[in-house]
Amino acid sequence: MAKQKMLQFVDVDREMPQKRAADTRAQDFQEIYAEFADKKAKEQASRCSQCGVPYCQAHCPLHNNIPDWLRLTAEGRLEEAYAISQATNTFPEICGRICPQDRLCEGNCVIEQSGHGTVTIGSVEKFVTDTAWEQGWVKPVTPAQERGESVAIIGAGPGGLAAADMLRRQGVQVTVYDRHDRAGGLLTYGIPGFKLEKDVVMRRVKQLEEAGVEFVLNCNVGEDISFDAIRGKHDAVLIATGVYKSRDLNGPGSGADGIVRAIDYLTASNRKSFGDDVAEFESGELNAEGKSVIVIGGGDTAMDCVRTAIRQGATSVKCLYRRDRANMPGSQRETQNAEEEGVEFVWQTAPKGFTGDSVESVIVQKMRLGAPDASGRRSPEVIEGADYNEPADLVIKALGFEPEDLPTLWGEQALEVTRWGTIKADFRTHETSLPGVFAVGDIVRGASLVVWAIRDGREASESIMDFLNQTAQVAAE
Repeated sequence: MAKQKMLQFVDVDREMPQKRAADTRAQDFQEIYAEFADKKAKEQASRCSQCGVPYCQAHCPLHNNIPDWLRLTAEGRLEEAYAISQATNTFPEICGRICPQDRLCEGNCVIEQSGHGTVTIGSVEKFVTDTAWEQGWVKPVTPAQERGESVAIIGAGPGGLAAADMLRRQGVQVTVYDRHDRAGGLLTYGIPGFKLEKDVVMRRVKQLEEAGVEFVLNCNVGEDISFDAIRGKHDAVLIATGVYKSRDLNGPGSGADGIVRAIDYLTASNRKSFGDDVAEFESGELNAEGKSVIVIGGGDTAMDCVRTAIRQGATSVKCLYRRDRANMPGSQRETQNAEEEGVEFVWQTAPKGFTGDSVESVIVQKMRLGAPDASGRRSPEVIEGADYNEPADLVIKALGFEPEDLPTLWGEQALEVTRWGTIKADFRTHETSLPGVFAVGDIVRGASLVVWAIRDGREASESIMDFLNQTAQVAAE
């Protein structure tokens, strides 16, 4: 069938003006692609063994009913497949794109474990949900009955948005406060568009807005509005701020121009994709075009940076990581993708310092893996006398994120935190040391996965509903 359509392209080109021919080719390509994607999704879904112990489901933080919606997809019952997928996951089209399936569901697929290659669960999930949006199967959020209580959510990232969705379905009035000018948190400004298209995120934000969720953007809690004022305006509060404080580098020359934070670099790139004017990008400060780039770190953020630099036209991109490939925290699939795109990984290396007022090179010290540390991972050790200089025009620090000091920033010392600075919250109810204040996602867990934030947000919404119901019952007595 694809061959027949390709023959039609030739006939169209002979008889139509160029623009109409191009439009027809694009339309026919989409038809061919849709048919191909549908076929591949069914093929992959049919490979599911429907095993008695679904390890894929057990290793999904949301415990999605993966075997059932794979079976329905294989049978061509896509609307039913979407209904099952959506029942446990607020954003299946997002998880299908960015979840590290190789570490979660796909990595624990029975077929993968038997050596026959995993079922591509993430790709099928993406296809099913994208089809659901195209076909109009994604229904608006319409509460059966409105409630008078209001909940404030601080942070418009995945945890906050998941909770907003679930609370609004219960009729609760929801206001989301966020420091950025667009909702989505790291989904919007942290993850590159080639992994997560921004219209996919904005589509969900629009759905929540149309459902009645109020977004108060460009709002820094503690500066533009106090935490006390938010508590006074709402019946309950959910903290879902994420962690944005970047871990830093020490050593000679670490303050040189051209050494930038990963979050700043990725945010600038994503803002450009929205069409924003970004002075730091235009000046070259946060733009890799024509530069020798070194990214320091081995997590998923580092992978986002190296792949973004390639797309911006860097002359070379190298990634320094102090352990070996087997011990890196980032996705192995992402690492493979980066290598295929031209990124060079320099394993068991770490920066010792930098040269130049505007960075010219990284002083690299070679490492080896020693005895395991308290976590069981082998600790990197410096190999003395093996230092060398690696030329660089742009150095991106992707060393991970830490929580901001929220009790101090918000003037709320009664908000208890752990020794790592994360908010202390009950692991079942997500309630903090303050009555009626809950917390979810990275601000509780430390830097983690989007799918865990979604799970936390959904769980917290249930606890918030219990809190509101109990409060209403006490008031009525």
